[in-house]
Amino acid sequence: MIKEELVTMRLPYFEGKYKTVRVYIPAHKEEERFPVIYMTDGQNLFDFNADKGQFGCWYTREAVRAEQETSGRAAIIVGIHNDEGPLERANDLTPKTIGKLNYPEDMDEQTKQMATMLKPRGELFADFVINTVMTTVEKQFPVKTGRENTSFCGSSSGGLASLYFALSFPDKFCAAGVFSPVPYYLIYEAKDVENWIYQCVKQQEALPYLYMYAGGADEMEKAFCQGTEHTWQLLKECYPSGLLNKVIKPEQRHHESAWEIVFRDFLHIFCNSEKYIKSEE
Repeated sequence: MIKEELVTMRLPYFEGKYKTVRVYIPAHKEEERFPVIYMTDGQNLFDFNADKGQFGCWYTREAVRAEQETSGRAAIIVGIHNDEGPLERANDLTPKTIGKLNYPEDMDEQTKQMATMLKPRGELFADFVINTVMTTVEKQFPVKTGRENTSFCGSSSGGLASLYFALSFPDKFCAAGVFSPVPYYLIYEAKDVENWIYQCVKQQEALPYLYMYAGGADEMEKAFCQGTEHTWQLLKECYPSGLLNKVIKPEQRHHESAWEIVFRDFLHIFCNSEKYIKSEE
């Protein structure tokens, strides 16, 4: 039996920049291979370090261990770090091609200032994930390749990115964890978002399973929950109902402690539903 391992890499991003990527491989037999979940905010996924100003931790290693013990199945977790500040994170996780940027007039001054500085490059980030991170992981680690063994997950701006990845690259991902996503209508023209969703769904033959979650225990999460409900209603009109799952926990706030809980559920579904991954050969 090969012991579990957490491997840290630095991969080239753009303009001479690098991103930290950490890969968790569960304990496994020599020939064993696992499906893989690519995730944003890798700095918060595996351990908590208050000295680094972290908000909390998803404890994904513990989730994988628990799943492995109960169902006998597991997944490799690939966490892509935000190595810079909040603005750079927002730039990475906000796609530009969805539509024209449109910010509400009633936003607070701090948010308004950050919004005016936003330079969306979600497409560049997606290229990095698919053509650098995924190719590296598939070469170096015991992963099962192919759409049916690959998913994407993120929260807040990462939740927005997760939905973008799922609808834009359904040939790459069979499932997405869309947790507390930043409401699209707070960033883009509402009609543009609607058209983007309908066009993505219309053009694809195979669509991924969407696990959409929101809480409601603080003002931010209440607003994000409204956004999730809004996006849900759009999807219900054009998306296969069997591939949609909405989870609302009003008692949970906008925090890693909430995402830790729903991640375990998403992990279990991804690892065990034969609708989304191949059965063991």
